Amino acid sequence: MVVLETQRLILRQYEDEDITSLHRIFSDPETMKFYPAPFSIQQTQDWIKRNQDRYRNDGYGLWAVCLKETNELIGDCGLVKQKINDSIEVEIGYHINKKYWAKGFATEAAIACKEYAFDKLGLNKLISIIDPKNVPSIRVAEKIGFTKEKEVFIFGKNHYIYSGVNESNAGQGY
Repeated sequence: MVVLETQRLILRQYEDEDITSLHRIFSDPETMKFYPAPFSIQQTQDWIKRNQDRYRNDGYGLWAVCLKETNELIGDCGLVKQKINDSIEVEIGYHINKKYWAKGFATEAAIACKEYAFDKLGLNKLISIIDPKNVPSIRVAEKIGFTKEKEVFIFGKNHYIYSGVNESNAGQGY
């Protein structure tokens, strides 16, 4: 099911058949450098299942990012509830196949997800959880208008929390 379209991309819900394409991305050590380790096939399958559960429970999750031109799955991007300290925040997360890095795809997908979260879901704030050494991910967060809010210990190590607020709701008592 297609959720969002941009100029070059389609973001859609994961299907079970996406496992091979997604595993090619998630099993790559360079792509997964800021995760504890590249994913096994089982971890990739669990990732798809977890996001399918999110679609049902939250109405959103990480979506497959596909090139409009070829329908090739090149990564994922979407919205995920995360517990930061004692509060639940909604994160924009993104992973793009390294073959497509530095072409603006992560930024294009993240902007679409940000607009969806603010305009369609009415959320007031979004975050991105980023390893301090992940400079390309920091650049994406900054390009979509996020700024560094704080540093927290999460997922077993320190991460930056970048955030952005829904400007159209500013000052409306939300």
